[in-house]
Amino acid sequence: MAQLSLYLLVIMVSFFYNSGLAEPAFARHSQSNGYIKDSCRITRYPSLCLQCLSGYGNSTTIQSPEQLAQVALSVSLYRAQYTRAYMLKVAKELESSKAKGYYYQAVKDCLAEINDSVDQLSQSIRELRRLGQETVANDIFWHVSNVETWVSAALTDASTCLDEFPGHNMGKLKATIKGKVLNVAQVTSNALALFHRYAATKYRAANKKP
Repeated sequence: MAQLSLYLLVIMVSFFYNSGLAEPAFARHSQSNGYIKDSCRITRYPSLCLQCLSGYGNSTTIQSPEQLAQVALSVSLYRAQYTRAYMLKVAKELESSKAKGYYYQAVKDCLAEINDSVDQLSQSIRELRRLGQETVANDIFWHVSNVETWVSAALTDASTCLDEFPGHNMGKLKATIKGKVLNVAQVTSNALALFHRYAATKYRAANKKP
């Protein structure tokens, strides 16, 4: 699959080069990645932010706070869904084993939190699309408040999930779960910061109108 994707990419680059469109396309991607890099500086985890979002700058044009907030929330949702799928697999394996014990209940409780995170991030993305269509200040405030509430709740749920696995002495399973959940929490924190930046631009635009 990776080789096929690389082959298709080479074909597309060759096509654009031969048609004289390669330079503008790469210039746009370079501008997108520059914009993403500058924007990620406001986040709590800038290196992770750049790592997660730079790939999107190579495939599409991202040059506005709205586009960046949409991509950041989508990345957060994807990571949460991926973690949920992993934990569902782990929970089933522990349930069928003879040694359920503490880990099984901890995984179940954590899984419930991640399920909530997925639902809340999904709602926030839908609400973000509605926000993009609003121009009235009061309506903007309503949608912004909804997105903030859901993303903050998703972040809290991920943090609560981490609390299910206290201590520093971790086996491989515990360390893997904590690593995946921590990643969800960090990308969600970054997404919230980028959303706040977008919300500020919406407020300013609405207040400029007579």
